[in-house]
Amino acid sequence: MSFSRWKSLLALLAVAVLFLAACSGDEVTDAAETVAEGADEVVEEAEEAMEDEEAMEEEEAMEEEEAMEEEGDGEAMADTGTVTITGPERTEQDVAALNAAFAPFTEETGIEVVYTGSADWEAEINVAVEGGTAPDISFFPQPGKLADFARDGHLKALPDATSSAASANWDAGSWAFGTVDGGQYGIPAKTDLKSLVWYQPARFEALGYSIPETWDDLLALTDQAIADGNTPWCVGIESGQATGWPFTDWIEDIMLRTAGPDAYDQWVTGDLDFTDPAVVGAFEAVGELWNKPGAVFASGGTIAATNFGDNGTPLVEGDCLMHRQASFFGGFLPEGTPAADGSEGAVDVFYFPGNGTDRPILVAGTLAAAFHDRAEIWQVMEYIGSAEYANTRQAAQKEALGGEGALTGFASAVKGLDSSLFEPLEQSFVEIMATADVARFDASDLMPADVGAGTFWSEGTSFVNGDKTAQEAAEAIEASWP
Repeated sequence: MSFSRWKSLLALLAVAVLFLAACSGDEVTDAAETVAEGADEVVEEAEEAMEDEEAMEEEEAMEEEEAMEEEGDGEAMADTGTVTITGPERTEQDVAALNAAFAPFTEETGIEVVYTGSADWEAEINVAVEGGTAPDISFFPQPGKLADFARDGHLKALPDATSSAASANWDAGSWAFGTVDGGQYGIPAKTDLKSLVWYQPARFEALGYSIPETWDDLLALTDQAIADGNTPWCVGIESGQATGWPFTDWIEDIMLRTAGPDAYDQWVTGDLDFTDPAVVGAFEAVGELWNKPGAVFASGGTIAATNFGDNGTPLVEGDCLMHRQASFFGGFLPEGTPAADGSEGAVDVFYFPGNGTDRPILVAGTLAAAFHDRAEIWQVMEYIGSAEYANTRQAAQKEALGGEGALTGFASAVKGLDSSLFEPLEQSFVEIMATADVARFDASDLMPADVGAGTFWSEGTSFVNGDKTAQEAAEAIEASWP
């Protein structure tokens, strides 16, 4: 009951008593006066009580407001949480660098990011998605696999704000690889140049060999090295569940150089069959080169049993002269290996040649895509698409590999990249990309996952092992096209 109502009732009581006093004599008058005085006291006490109650209500309101603010802070803290990321990069240095790259982001936002890499990522991500245990984000080396997951409803399209902020850091070509049916699902995280051959210039000079300018020159150098008692190539295609992908890189580079970019594009989309003579011919060209007696050193005993990353040491130690591998291969060289500095044991690269007048290159990389929709996940995605992330990761990876002079195996086409963080050899990758006449993304990575990350790998491995002919392998791959 409010104070005003208490005061009104007490006043009415006093008036009633006084009225009775006027009609009932002196005793009642005395009683009425006493009641009136008591009424004043009650009113005074009521006023004090109401003042106390108002003070209590104000205090409770303040406490409630503070509680609501604390609850709001709790919700904000819940949004920071932990964001999990998985991907195929799994060396000790790669994992350490990836996690270190998020350290300044965590310090600024309070969002903890945990990366886990696996050699069997391609198979494990399928199991995780099917089992409802997908990570928050994953790095996809195959835009085709990313597209499959997006069309199946497993991935979340980028919010407009995230897409707008991240896309400003990339050219249209790089950004387009994360586009699926008009929606943006992927953000570029890493860029690799694949059309490279690793070698030691001092050994070439000592043996009187020149860098081959054409595919025919490359074949002639292979024959010359064998005749001289040298092993020209280190080759390995083992990569866990992804065994076979290094073979597909050879096929893709040869397709670009023999069939041309238009046919290459038709092949990627399925308009040019795997059984086309151009594709079968590329298989046969690789098989003929690798099967030449004395042409290949495979540390694992066979090409299919040799991990692609295990060719760094044999190359440096002289077990072979050349190794065709992407720009990230620098991270697999023995620690302390000099690069492009003119010293006797230094490694360098030359462009994987073709017979045409143009200079096509094969590129690849990883794209980050999200399986869940939370504010902190989009903050992480936006950071991955920034130059700050690329520069921080490069610096961390360089430190993990020994500091100055180390080749990290990391590269990026993000705008604002700090080139001073990269060694001269790594900077030459940028020059090769800049002087290329044609660039195409890794075909197997663009194809539907059942093919590009499936039968192209497995049937290619069967061909390399001699279990199938080029034609048989091509027919099996074509039959798997969805």
